[in-house]
Amino acid sequence: MNQQFGGRQRFANGKVFLDGVWRTGLDVIAADGIVTEIVEAQTEQHGHIASGHAERRASVDAECRIDLQGRMLIPGFIDLHVHGGGGFDVTSGTAADVAKAARFHASKGTTSWLPTTMTAERAVTEQAVQNIRQAMLSGTGGAEIVGIHLEGPFLNPARCGAQPVDRMRMPSQEELDTYLRLSDHQVRLITIAPELPDALAVIRYARSRGITVSIGHSDATYEQVRAAVAAGASHVTHLFNGMRPLHHREPGVAGAALMLDALTVELICDGIHVRPELIDYVFRTKPQEKIVLITDAIEACGCAEGRYQLGGQEVDVRHGEVRLATTQDLAGSMLTMDQALRNAVQFSGLPLASVLPMLTAHPARQIGIADRKGSIAPGKDADLVVLNDKLEVEAVYVRGKQVSASPN
Repeated sequence: MNQQFGGRQRFANGKVFLDGVWRTGLDVIAADGIVTEIVEAQTEQHGHIASGHAERRASVDAECRIDLQGRMLIPGFIDLHVHGGGGFDVTSGTAADVAKAARFHASKGTTSWLPTTMTAERAVTEQAVQNIRQAMLSGTGGAEIVGIHLEGPFLNPARCGAQPVDRMRMPSQEELDTYLRLSDHQVRLITIAPELPDALAVIRYARSRGITVSIGHSDATYEQVRAAVAAGASHVTHLFNGMRPLHHREPGVAGAALMLDALTVELICDGIHVRPELIDYVFRTKPQEKIVLITDAIEACGCAEGRYQLGGQEVDVRHGEVRLATTQDLAGSMLTMDQALRNAVQFSGLPLASVLPMLTAHPARQIGIADRKGSIAPGKDADLVVLNDKLEVEAVYVRGKQVSASPN
């Protein structure tokens, strides 16, 4: 299925995931990186198209027919929270490093992503957003960069997780404005602790600039979370990790995230950050359209065990877990989106059709790109993934161009 073509492409003879259901007997046609048509499958009789129109025959001759051989054709995965991969770090790396991370994750089915910065010195973050923007403008040859996720620096040291406490700062509209200017206004998502001084004002300002605001690394009470929602917060960063846990008299961030339908939650579905049974519980209790699967992957993702970097901090990878070398706190993951999909189906027992939107349509909606990403439909980008019956990625197309299985 290793096919490249500059004109029209016809994805045929597969199971297509359309509008939340599986459809057969349909061909998906793409041209110039856009899905143009979804039509009834071609039928040929004695070497001629059944319609018999000569112009139809000429059009078909000009197409590249991609025979899916009964495999599944799905929208590409969209990862809103990823710090690196394939040996490359987003925060401390160059624009070329960001592009290499994009190629690695594309090989696992991710077609769009938000490179995610760690809390760092201001100068480091300023350089990081410029590097991400440069990679975005140059193109990555892999997953498309659709914006930037700032995970910090406006976080609460009490719930720091793997974020460095000494680099955290109070919420500042001026600092956020700097990142917007340096990135050409490409910040799509920001994680913030809403209980900090001036946080609600920054949340309101971020929303006014079209940024999705996520609550994370926060010690907020239930009422403080409600105030953040009123100010415009609509997202929760890696549910259960880096936040005040649920208590029966003080629901905290975790409890509010489960109870408030205005909030969409991220889940790291690796079975390490959140126990599989609890993931199943969230799937059964939270409205499924309010769940987004992420990787929180770091540069070590896809690499051998050993010592790596995460935004300038040393981390150790052992037995599939990433931990800070100094404190042994969990520090990101080795997860890829294709594995997150397989895990979610295994942990929950939900049908594939119920889980897929958590990696496609839901994240697209959360960052305001659902008009062109997250589903297969005419007019949307031809970001397509071919899965076999083991839910393994067999081919990836970003805007109609097949991505190499090799990240480099």
